[in-house]
Amino acid sequence: MKKPVVILSLFSSLGLLVSACSDEESGAEESAADGDGPIQVTSTTSQISDIVENVGGEHVDNTGLMGPGIDPHDYEASQGDVETLDEADIIFWNGLNLEEQMTEMLGQMGNEKPVYTLGEEVPDEDILEDEEEAGTPDPHIWFDPELWSYAVEGVADGLAELDPENEDDYRANADTYIDEIQELQAWSEAEIENIDEESRVLVTAHDAFQYFGDAVGMDVMGLQGISTEAEVGLSDVQGVIDEMIERDINAIFAETSVSDSAVDAVIEGAQEQGHEVENGGALYSDAMGEPDTEEGTYVGMYEANVNQIVEALD
Repeated sequence: MKKPVVILSLFSSLGLLVSACSDEESGAEESAADGDGPIQVTSTTSQISDIVENVGGEHVDNTGLMGPGIDPHDYEASQGDVETLDEADIIFWNGLNLEEQMTEMLGQMGNEKPVYTLGEEVPDEDILEDEEEAGTPDPHIWFDPELWSYAVEGVADGLAELDPENEDDYRANADTYIDEIQELQAWSEAEIENIDEESRVLVTAHDAFQYFGDAVGMDVMGLQGISTEAEVGLSDVQGVIDEMIERDINAIFAETSVSDSAVDAVIEGAQEQGHEVENGGALYSDAMGEPDTEEGTYVGMYEANVNQIVEALD
């Protein structure tokens, strides 16, 4: 009669063990949200991820949705992305119609958890508009380091509100990061001055560099509008060719996240009209470089662009 008792006792012990393991796993999941582990952050673009990782430091575990070569204008979230967003404690995105296909979903998630639209941190009067479509904001605010500082402060605010215990760290890290990008701004202006004034014209695959032009003192032309979803027609190509011939511009720049086809069309069309135009190289626009490289950081990406532009136009 003792054997059934032993077996029953064994099953009871196993049940307690399974229950204990389950409770332990549940506690581990809750610990991150309760401040015992790093804050789970999801960022949309690589530029935003760079802010989060610099400001959050050891206190955050950041997941970026969009890597090198990804165009955020037409990016659609995968099922894995949705799960990552669901599991995040806090979400940071650019807004201003950059992640256009994700706008509705992120708006809904804002009812359940903190979702920060960093474009809204920039004063309204500093937001540029699409030259061809009045009232449409230009979302490429990271190309003006001064304006991007507002986004840095927005990330620090969001993390500090969620995790007030480490607020001092977030504020100090944000100040250090802002100092770095202010130095970047001064360096960029000095480098661009090495280009002859009449040659300070930046022609690119799409209109992502208006903020950059304003920041460093360059005229900017883009084949596409501020969104890469806009179609490039023959009239657009010919209009850029005419402008380049009239102003004696001899370089056009591709972009790492945009097809080269329209750029090639300008080069070929200009050549047919007796005007030599070269591809000045691919600039980082809506996406940064590979992780663990200089170009995979905001500062490194910006420096690489400036060096490329100066080399081609000087």
